Amino acid sequence: MDTNIDKHPNTGSDYARIERALNRLAAGFPAQPSLAEMAQAAGLGEHHFQRLFSRWVGVSPKKFLQSLSLEAAKQRLRDSASVLDAAFDAGMSGPGRLHDLFVTAEAVTPGEYKARGQGLTIRYGWHDSPFGDCLLMTTVRGVSGLAFAGAEGRAASLASLAQGWEKATLVEDTEATRAVAQRIFASSFRPPAGETSPLRLLLRGTEFQLKVWRALLAMPPGTLTTYAGLAGRTGLPSGAARAVGTANGANAVAWLIPCHRVIRQTGALGGYRWGEGRKMAMIGWEAARVGQDAAPKGISPPQAMKAGLSSPSLP
Repeated sequence: MDTNIDKHPNTGSDYARIERALNRLAAGFPAQPSLAEMAQAAGLGEHHFQRLFSRWVGVSPKKFLQSLSLEAAKQRLRDSASVLDAAFDAGMSGPGRLHDLFVTAEAVTPGEYKARGQGLTIRYGWHDSPFGDCLLMTTVRGVSGLAFAGAEGRAASLASLAQGWEKATLVEDTEATRAVAQRIFASSFRPPAGETSPLRLLLRGTEFQLKVWRALLAMPPGTLTTYAGLAGRTGLPSGAARAVGTANGANAVAWLIPCHRVIRQTGALGGYRWGEGRKMAMIGWEAARVGQDAAPKGISPPQAMKAGLSSPSLP
C-alpha cells in the first residue's frame, strides 16, 4: 500500500478529524467503542468516518480496534520478546531501525551539552504528518527535535523542543525542513527510493537518557516492550522502570526514537508526551503496516543500514 504523504497530502488533516475518536478510545481503554460511537466522537456519519479512517490508517476501524485490544497488546508483548532479544544480542544495532529509514545518531559532547546550543543554528518548521501537525527541528548535524501540536498549541510544542537549546539561534524555515519531513513520513517501513545517505539525529541528553534512547532505536517496527523490559535490556534492574519511563518522556525526537513502542506490563498504553490518543494512533498505524508490508521480524532487509549512537560520556 502506498502511503507517500506527497501523494496523499490530506493524511494529517484526516488524522485531525479522527483524533477526537482516538482520544476517546485511549481514555476508555481497554473498552472498545462501536463504529457509531467513534463516528459520533469525530462528528461524522458512520460511512464517512469509516472511509476517512480507512484512508488514514489503511485498515477498517474494526480491524484497527482489534489490533489495540488488551489481549492483542499482551500477545504483541509476548511475540516481540524473541525479536527484541535478537536485536539486543546483536549489540542494539543489527535489526534496530525505524521503518528502515537510514538512521544514525550522534550525541552532543559534554562541552556542547553545557553550552546549551551556543553557536548552533536550529531551523524549524511545521508539517503535515500521519499523526497531525508535526514540528521538525534540524541542524547541520541532523534532526534535533520532532514533536506534535498538543492541546496547548504550537507555541508550547516549540518551547518544549527548545529546552536545552536556549543559546542556539532558532530560525523558522519551513522550506529547509520540508524535505526531511517528507522523508520521515514518506512510506511505512521502507526508505525512499534512491536514498543512500543516513538520516542523522543530533541528541542532547544525559548518559542515562542516551542509553535508553539507544535501546529504543534497536526496536524493530511493530514490536512492543514494557518499561521494565526496556530497563532489563539496557542492563538496569527491573526496579529502574520508573527512571526508564522518565527518560522515555524526555525524548525530544518523537517517532524517530520510538518511545511510543513502550507500554505497561498489563497491556495498557501508559502515558505519552504528545497524548495517549496519538500514542494509540502510532501503535495501531504500525500494527496495520506490519501485516501489509510484511515487516521483518528481527531481520533487516538488504537495504537497511545499522543504526548506531555515538554517545560521549556526560556528567
